[in-house]
Amino acid sequence: MFNKKVVSFLPSATEILYEIGAGNNLVGVTHECNYPKETRLKPRIINSAFDASIMSSKQIDDKIVELFSNGKDIYIINDKILKELRPDIIIAQGICEVCSPFAKEIKRAISILKYNPKVIILNPSNILDILDNILEISKSVEKIKEGENLVKLLKDKIDRIKRVTELKNQDKSRFKILCLEWIDPFFTSGHWIPEMVEIAGGINGISKYKEQSRRTSLEEIRKFNPDKIILMPCGFNIDRAIKEYKNISLNNNREWTDLKAIRNNELYAVDAGSYFSKPSPRTITGIEILAKIISPNEFKNIEIPENSYVKLDN
Repeated sequence: MFNKKVVSFLPSATEILYEIGAGNNLVGVTHECNYPKETRLKPRIINSAFDASIMSSKQIDDKIVELFSNGKDIYIINDKILKELRPDIIIAQGICEVCSPFAKEIKRAISILKYNPKVIILNPSNILDILDNILEISKSVEKIKEGENLVKLLKDKIDRIKRVTELKNQDKSRFKILCLEWIDPFFTSGHWIPEMVEIAGGINGISKYKEQSRRTSLEEIRKFNPDKIILMPCGFNIDRAIKEYKNISLNNNREWTDLKAIRNNELYAVDAGSYFSKPSPRTITGIEILAKIISPNEFKNIEIPENSYVKLDN
């Protein structure tokens, strides 16, 4: 029986642990770990240095730039709780210093503990990496069969989407898709998102496969002129995404309103925090959501979670 204690510095790893039946081994999480609901009862080892819930997208971006410029921390570790828990395993990420605790926090945690727990660093940049991360975590907590079963289930979902989109792609009627990871300023959606778009049958625009998200401009967006635009601000739900979009008042900007997607009323907001920002099993649900947005007729029978996306009225 596996009885080691695990601490997760990464919401997606927390989700994976519960999906493979290792939730009882999880003794500590971050402030961003909120799925499944049982996670919310776990001790919070890490919190944000600022309250993003009361800040606009621009204020959040400015605050992060300020903290980086001054060499200050984005995430704060609770020394007392971490010492009390004495984890055997810590799972963290090497993708982005902004999204979740990074290398600096790992070093800090080890210095607090004064011993060397096993550290698992996940660094996914595409869908295959996400599936491999599930297997890696499963092996580490002795849930190999459960991990393999979960990966098979997710691969089957992906294959069902691909069978439809590969047929549709033969008639060369694919839509150009722009996914925005941040709204003010504009950031493209990187990492695994471009691949998700391609699997779902769209032509990904501006951002590149496996690369990090980056700043973009209305000029660059105008040159691509997408057929559909999908707002997926990192970590935000639909309501928050819509609020941020309305705050920047793009309806008065001719460069924006002249875009094909806006003229044709093809602007969408998704629950990014649940299905896109985190490299978890629910990322595969994100592919299904994109498929519904890109090709609603072909995928009308696919069931997706309620309130996972919405079409915005201009």
